[in-house]
Amino acid sequence: MAREVTHEERGPAILDESDMGDDGKIYVCRCGLSDSKPLCDGSHNATADEADGVVYKYANDEADGERRAVDEIADEDE
Repeated sequence: MAREVTHEERGPAILDESDMGDDGKIYVCRCGLSDSKPLCDGSHNATADEADGVVYKYANDEADGERRAVDEIADEDE
């Protein structure tokens, strides 16, 4: 599975103790769908049934938005 994720570059995120969960760990988003990036908000649960070999685009780049399969991801310059 693959996912197209669009985001604005804002520079590095500095994490500290205030970003820790109740268990003392910091969870960083790796799926690209979190509304609280760079922190995980559980949005990855929407990706549980993604099929291998399929590229997905989520509407509005949010896990609660509609998901569709795309044929390919192309750069504007291509």
